[in-house]
Amino acid sequence: MPMSSIKILKNFLVIARHKSVAAAAREIGLTAAAAGQQLQLLENEIGLELFDRTKRSLALNNNGRSIIEPIQEIIARYESLGSNLKSELSGTIVLGALVSTLMGAFGKTLNEIKQSYPELEIKLIAGLSSNFLDQVIEGTIDAAIVTESPYALPQNVQWTELYKEPMILIYPNTPSSRKKDLRILDSHQPFIRFERNSWTGHLVDQTIKFNKLVIEEGMELNSVEAIIELVRQGLGYSIVPKLANIAWSNDRQLRIQELPGKTIFRKVGLLERKKHMRQNVTQVIKQHFLLSATKKLKL
Repeated sequence: MPMSSIKILKNFLVIARHKSVAAAAREIGLTAAAAGQQLQLLENEIGLELFDRTKRSLALNNNGRSIIEPIQEIIARYESLGSNLKSELSGTIVLGALVSTLMGAFGKTLNEIKQSYPELEIKLIAGLSSNFLDQVIEGTIDAAIVTESPYALPQNVQWTELYKEPMILIYPNTPSSRKKDLRILDSHQPFIRFERNSWTGHLVDQTIKFNKLVIEEGMELNSVEAIIELVRQGLGYSIVPKLANIAWSNDRQLRIQELPGKTIFRKVGLLERKKHMRQNVTQVIKQHFLLSATKKLKL
């Protein structure tokens, strides 16, 4: 198969993930017109329309969904040509990842995997856990690093725990707060909440419930990083996961507090279809965390 045809198939997967030719074109490095022409060429060659089109977006139809996996297999087989002569992983894997996981334990793992397998291209897509579930099911991404779902997962996908982080209380490091321990909850400072309909948002609700906290609702955001920065600026307090790659004890603008009641953990894991073409890579990711956990137990 010509290289140009492989590129068209790869670009189709990007368009399917973005559900927009214009957005996909920016990632691919083409004009929207050129990306649209490639999609039209693919549909003409197959003889089927692959998307339901509206003025603003595209949505995969049944035809499009049915060819995602065969196209991924074609690309994976093409990229694996000659790989039998190599001792390392190669090709491309598209991973969804919460931005906060890159500031947690997964960020370090990602760097180590890249150093160990220089022929492997890891393409990261930022987003929310619930959005990644749909993309994993559709096959527009290979896997995702997400929190544990509060709901039962479909039978064709699986989630493997990689590590966990305790949920902690954070509040501004001010003269008045330094005189108190957990009295911050008795003040009238607003509570900055992680988006309640998200998977991490459910953990925040559990933490509030199990610790019987009384809060005064304030802002609601879907970014742990933004919440931490707002708390630093003295705009309120929050409950967030204790990310591994943040020097919490050295942060002069923040105070952190373990909650006195039941500790709720945010479990972070790898979400993937039970069968897909990049399982050799996801297996390496899972083994890396298993080895790390084994080393910690021996210490």
